[in-house]
Amino acid sequence: MTWDNAIESYKSYLILEKSLSTNSVEAYLNDIRKLAGYCAEHHQVKTPNDVTYDMLKDYLLYVGEVGVTNRTQARCISSIRSFFKFLVLDGQLEVNPTLLLETPKIGRKLPNILTVSEIDSILNAVEMYKPEGQRNRAIIEMLYSCGLRVSELISLKLSNINFRMGIVKIDGKGNKERIVPLSKNAKAEIRQYQKVYRDYLDIEKGYEDILFLNKRGTPLSRVMVFNIIKHLTLRAGIKKNVSPHTFRHSFASHLVSGGADLRAVQNMLGHESILTTEIYTHLDDHYLKDTINKFHPRSKEESKK
Repeated sequence: MTWDNAIESYKSYLILEKSLSTNSVEAYLNDIRKLAGYCAEHHQVKTPNDVTYDMLKDYLLYVGEVGVTNRTQARCISSIRSFFKFLVLDGQLEVNPTLLLETPKIGRKLPNILTVSEIDSILNAVEMYKPEGQRNRAIIEMLYSCGLRVSELISLKLSNINFRMGIVKIDGKGNKERIVPLSKNAKAEIRQYQKVYRDYLDIEKGYEDILFLNKRGTPLSRVMVFNIIKHLTLRAGIKKNVSPHTFRHSFASHLVSGGADLRAVQNMLGHESILTTEIYTHLDDHYLKDTINKFHPRSKEESKK
């Protein structure tokens, strides 16, 4: 089994069985290719079968020495573990050399969020005299009201929106679908956008069902959405570093601090693990305290005394 053969099999596994996005697949494969190059150059190992735990330790020490952050090292280890676990499951390897690898500790970075008034300021900064003004208002409202990723926003289909029931179906990461409530504000902004802008576009064939379009009748790019937000943030006088994902973080944080069930927030965000969602509880110290006081049996006993 050569590295190339193993990597090609692993690629098929990531795409077909794990349903990872193109960017995620390439990130995993890139990590494995770097490992293969290091093993060939420093240990004269030309197949994954001959890789040992000590070689992997040497490689990770090397990665650390060249200035790679702990977070990137952790991702690299995750890729390597996944690769060798696949080879064992696929019967191409008998012993997994990654079993004893330790992941470096990384601090959990709290996300940057906006206040409700800051979001209102960004919405009010939209230049409504421009043809695309209403579209941009609808974009901001959808990012915040539904907690969408930018990739989900630009691929959002009209046919996935049920205005009567007030819900929208999102095609998330890994082709996983989820249902998110559509707020009254979002519904109104989309309807107005259709009425004053979208209905007048000459839409290119194949994009008739895409909600957000540019003046050429084709989907918006990620870069264009970033630029729209950067422009509006500057106009609103907000000094924070704001991206499309900031609205998703704000959506989740405001729900959690308002008392929303963490599982419900997890489902609306499309997080695979609730551990990812729990970061939003750290944004509001009172949330954890109130939860303990309300649900922990010892706290209940104390409150009765």
